[in-house]
Amino acid sequence: MVIKAVIFDLDGTITQPFFNFGDIRFEIGLAEDSTTILEEIENMPPAERKRAEEILNFHESQAVVESKLNVGAAETLSTLRKSGIHIGILTRNKRENVFAIAEKHNLDFDAVVGRDDGPPKPDGFGVLKLCEQFGVKPAETIMVGDYLFDLLCGRAAGAISVLLANTKEAENFTEHADFVIERIDEILEIVNGQQLEK
Repeated sequence: MVIKAVIFDLDGTITQPFFNFGDIRFEIGLAEDSTTILEEIENMPPAERKRAEEILNFHESQAVVESKLNVGAAETLSTLRKSGIHIGILTRNKRENVFAIAEKHNLDFDAVVGRDDGPPKPDGFGVLKLCEQFGVKPAETIMVGDYLFDLLCGRAAGAISVLLANTKEAENFTEHADFVIERIDEILEIVNGQQLEK
């Protein structure tokens, strides 16, 4: 199978893990085990929702300021670009934060889908939208991320799901991945030659 597009998660995948979701949940007033912060904010009464969005926006802005690229991220993107492979970003973050990080670190993406564009991950919407923009099939596309939602959205869309196992909890997600990598540049090995079979 020829790979024509690679879609990356942003936070924790292109950039080093930064968010302390426990702190964010605590500040907003969500349960400790809540994994769907965006969806829970969406269902809040207007005043509560406004406050929760302000807290989330503050943390996301801090993440941009403090952002550091994962080792090999810039080189990986550059190699993919030279190979003529489309590069997409699919994030539960806001598009404007993606562009801010791209500007800060001199990165270039072909297309970005954020949470304001449609149903967020784990829905397959973002992968399908990017595939449509690139004119490629999901089966010709790799979705790379460090969290369960990245893998589930890739699977839901029919793309190849790759787990970047750079956190302690990554071992909980491996069963949902077609491939597991420990460094972002290992994606090039998958693109360039491995048999893409489960």
